[in-house]
Amino acid sequence: MPAVVLVGAQWGDEGKGKITDYLAEQADLVVRYQGGNNAGHTVQVGEEEFKLHLVPSGILYPGKTCIIGNGVVVDPGVLVQELEELQRRGIDTSGLRLSLRAHLILPYHKSLDAAEEERRGAGRLGTTGRGIGPAYVDKVARTGIRVCDLLDPEEFRQKLARNLKEKNEILTRIYGHPGYSLEEILEEYLAYAWKLRPLVADTGRLVNDALRAGKKVLFEGAQGTLLDLDQGTYPYVTSSYPVAGGACVGAGVGPTAIDAVIGVVKAYTTRVGEGPFPSEARDATGDYLRRRGAEFGTTTGRPRRCGWLDAVILRHAVEVNGLTGMALTKVDVLTGLSPLRICTAYRYKGEVLREFPASLKVLQECEPIYEEVPGWEEDITGARSLAELPAGCRAYIRRLEELVGVPVDIIAVGPRRDQTVAVRDLFSR
Repeated sequence: MPAVVLVGAQWGDEGKGKITDYLAEQADLVVRYQGGNNAGHTVQVGEEEFKLHLVPSGILYPGKTCIIGNGVVVDPGVLVQELEELQRRGIDTSGLRLSLRAHLILPYHKSLDAAEEERRGAGRLGTTGRGIGPAYVDKVARTGIRVCDLLDPEEFRQKLARNLKEKNEILTRIYGHPGYSLEEILEEYLAYAWKLRPLVADTGRLVNDALRAGKKVLFEGAQGTLLDLDQGTYPYVTSSYPVAGGACVGAGVGPTAIDAVIGVVKAYTTRVGEGPFPSEARDATGDYLRRRGAEFGTTTGRPRRCGWLDAVILRHAVEVNGLTGMALTKVDVLTGLSPLRICTAYRYKGEVLREFPASLKVLQECEPIYEEVPGWEEDITGARSLAELPAGCRAYIRRLEELVGVPVDIIAVGPRRDQTVAVRDLFSR
């Protein structure tokens, strides 16, 4: 199976960075296909911790080709800084390639993001303020500026001047912002262009050539299914397509190229920002999960809302992604909690809902229906096979598989690369 897509099956923050890093050892190419530096993947290698925002997690393995695809919106200043930090820590970044077709985040995108969020007041969406949404808005409005434009100074100047005329008017007249100088942005961004030029490539061709050659390609998504622009809890979503279908559009490959889709599932549920969350635990259990699981955003540091595992959400993720398997993360965090609860359905005005509703008004009024299962007390961080996990843990995993209808292929029993139980070999099965 040369092509595997890794997607978040909940509201993001499922531990995709660790799983991508684990699978990247077998892959030839690792491709990030959507989102921007609003995402953050934390990878722990031995005693070292790496926080990645734009660079694919496979960069931590020497000799891997890592690609930032056309579906990603790129803040070049953040990318340069991230590369310099990795290099400072001894990581070889020469295998990174950046798509010519990727769109740029510009300073006015970040200002508009912050101003629009502030104006929403109580209806705020909980954005990171990093300009992701406004950059995607420009992409859809066909006024975006791409990496290929940045490499052509005259083309970049013309497009930037055109955009600044409109953006400065919006910023000054509506939001009271002083606006931006064309020359200052040009000076800053053309310096980034000089640094990034050696990395830029037609990445879609690179990926397709690799697939034709039978190489192993891992597609890495950011955020999660319920933050997908179409399939998530709209409008409390991101501005791109984290679902598996987004890998095709965001990397430039056809759907027939994909062999397997793995949903990364946290052993409980978390989300950041606003919006309904039926299985949220607003009690000591939620505090326990947050503290024990270190549930604070990689990018923002914001505390995550925590709750019990929600099988309704996961069945939705199975359907819209076509999941062929799951990678279950942070199972060790549940040690010592008993009984464990799994939300199997919702109750809405006396009706039992087993499918995830589209309406946020309905979702807001849903009450979780829980099934209780025994927990376990044994430390599982040293387990390296399914047989080494305690009976209670194995029963929890089996019940999850029964409720959502797909197998668990990987189990993360700790944050380190080696704290992983491989149930199946994804690239060869």
